[in-house]
Amino acid sequence: MSAQLSPVGRFERILLSTDGSEFGAGAEAAAIGLAGLWRVPLRAMTMAFSNAEFDAIAPQKAREAEAAALAVVERIKARAEAAGLACDTVVRRGDEPHREIVAEARAGNIDVIVMGRRGGRGRARMMVGDATAKVIGEAHGSILVCPKAAGMFSQRIVLGTDGSRFSDAAAIAAGNLARRAGLPVTVAGIMKPAFGEARRAEAKAAVERVVAHFAAEGIAAEALLEEGQPDEVIVRTAATRGADLIVVGSHGRTGMARLLMGSTSERIIGLAACAVLVVKG
Repeated sequence: MSAQLSPVGRFERILLSTDGSEFGAGAEAAAIGLAGLWRVPLRAMTMAFSNAEFDAIAPQKAREAEAAALAVVERIKARAEAAGLACDTVVRRGDEPHREIVAEARAGNIDVIVMGRRGGRGRARMMVGDATAKVIGEAHGSILVCPKAAGMFSQRIVLGTDGSRFSDAAAIAAGNLARRAGLPVTVAGIMKPAFGEARRAEAKAAVERVVAHFAAEGIAAEALLEEGQPDEVIVRTAATRGADLIVVGSHGRTGMARLLMGSTSERIIGLAACAVLVVKG
């Protein structure tokens, strides 16, 4: 687990994707904070809705959409520059947000995409938005999803681990963030009720290995082993430990099998009160 050289642990190229609405406020704050933590430039992008039919039928509306999009990224640029950061701005034109976000991230070889999270109630609140889910599925780098009330994390990180290579990638990213920001980490291993003794011992060993690695790096870390559903345990742990960032791998195995795939990932991102970083392995 090499924290220093692995590209999955880098935060040197940061892309903020926002529509300028209230739901992007947390992502904007986190992106500027993250760029400031690493002292790197920020790239801010938004979309102007555009397709051939719309542009032909409503050219004035298309121009208004372009102007509004420019205003969004210029506002973010001014905010970043006020924090002492360089900020590039991009307005992409299209009618499928996730495609434009992923394309921009690939074009810029982006390490992490920072996005907002839409609100909602009941079942709607439990499900991450369609565009966000598609970005998580298609992007090559990590994705930081922030609720509107989030800011730059400054309290504690909760890392979900199951010993897979995807969890190791998440541990590298969490360790780099914790070291740079001076934050403690709770390393959470989840055991399903059906686990036998061998599987439980394996989960315990995975958590202890990560905690030992963090200790060797000078990072304050605690181990947590709990039985239950991965999404419920991770969200609850973040709340009870006062964490303002959850870090998980994009895939898992055993007790966290397919953790960040389908409805489980949507519940973690949708129910957590804090930002969630999904790390690709």
